[in-house]
Amino acid sequence: MTIAISKPYHPIYHFSPPSHWMNDPNGMVYWDGEYHLFYQHNPHGTTWGPMHWGHAVSKDLITWEHRPIALFPDEHGTIFSGSAVVDWEDTSGFFGGKPGLVAIFTHHHHDSASGLTRQSQSLAYSADAGHTWIKYAGNPVLTHETCVDFRDPKVFRHPETGLWVMILACGQTVHLYTSPDLKAWTFASEFGDGIGNHDCFWECPDLFPLAVEGDPARQLWVMLVSIGDAPGSAEGSRTQYFTGSFDGRTFTADEASRTVRWLDHGRDNYAGVSWSDIPAADGRRIYIGWMSNWRYANQTPTEGWRSAMTIPRELTLETRGGALALIQRPAIEVERARERVLSVKDVRVADVPQLLSGLQLDAYELAAEFEPGFVQPFGFKVRVSADRGQQTVVGYDPAEEALYVDRTRSGRTDFHADFAGRHTARLARAEGTAMKLRLLVDRCSVEVFAADGKTVMTELIFPDPEAKGLELLAGPEDANAVLRSLTIYALTPEAKED
Repeated sequence: MTIAISKPYHPIYHFSPPSHWMNDPNGMVYWDGEYHLFYQHNPHGTTWGPMHWGHAVSKDLITWEHRPIALFPDEHGTIFSGSAVVDWEDTSGFFGGKPGLVAIFTHHHHDSASGLTRQSQSLAYSADAGHTWIKYAGNPVLTHETCVDFRDPKVFRHPETGLWVMILACGQTVHLYTSPDLKAWTFASEFGDGIGNHDCFWECPDLFPLAVEGDPARQLWVMLVSIGDAPGSAEGSRTQYFTGSFDGRTFTADEASRTVRWLDHGRDNYAGVSWSDIPAADGRRIYIGWMSNWRYANQTPTEGWRSAMTIPRELTLETRGGALALIQRPAIEVERARERVLSVKDVRVADVPQLLSGLQLDAYELAAEFEPGFVQPFGFKVRVSADRGQQTVVGYDPAEEALYVDRTRSGRTDFHADFAGRHTARLARAEGTAMKLRLLVDRCSVEVFAADGKTVMTELIFPDPEAKGLELLAGPEDANAVLRSLTIYALTPEAKED
């Protein structure tokens, strides 16, 4: 059942459910020209509840076609997170020798009589491009005798061994399993003891190879692990990453992974994983995350719907400041939603306010390059109200060498005590280098990509619909400093700018 939804915060170009509750992205797979996005979904309310798999497809990662619910709860439990793959060689035997789609997901069963909870891994398959799904009669295919939090399988094919590999969370580590047919799984290894952040349980892992600096001869494996919300943590739920090697059974972290590295330094990017089966001719690793935080996810001030996804992002490994870093950039498909609003070069700071004064935008992209001479904090104030009482500040502080987002006065913040605040991320830059900021602003969010994607911050905001102003952030001492470039695009899914 679809219900009426309130539009003030409903995003223009970010994916969100047609109604009701959504959380983790699930089952992301590319098949026959379409990107499939499944997601944790409660079709009965706007808070977390009995989980189903919602479903949508896209040909361009920007415009989405909503499909009927794909997976419903059954005698084994509700449908928690998982993944999907193309079984090209029909190793599962589900497709009569042809390729087809197989979903691997967690069944969550709570016995009200005993009070015990059990999580296990199960299969469903589709021979009609994901339109309908059949659950495997032999479910569940993987259980654990002692681990209660045993969930979120991400499955991929390992070419060198010819086996399927499953990585899934088990308490505060991840387990890896192998299988020849997606049905029978053998324990391979465990990762996580003594490394990484352990403030709370681990969730939604992913594991994939990436070429270093785009060189296929230099390849590392990247592991993503999301961390649940812990009462004592300031940040709530977030995602860390590791780099290292993988031999088909065991992931070995490199020395750089001894330092905790966060994928996103904002408050609202969680449980993200990457798409499976992107064609080799494309070659990208494309990622999307749930744009919320378990600290306040059930309380965000939307009506009839709740939650959105981040913009799809391309992940690369690049050397920055002498160290290898996981870089994120908005997927290039975003550019097809652009309508140019403003483009200037080499403009004095003192002249920028006049350029921005007439702009009224609620969904847009902004790219700017600041010369290295700025001495005071600089950046932008977005979604500014006419009286300036509402504004979200995105800035870089040269003295602190820190990127920050201040949503203290971003609009509605009263729904949770931990929502308002100024959040920072250290971002050093070499002397004499310019600072690049790329902002993607929507009706309920701002995503900040600094230094060509080295440091990323994703933040929810809930401004009044009329708060559409845009202002430059700069101190009086920098009035004569130069903004090397500033380009602003309105973003609408219907736009097709080349």
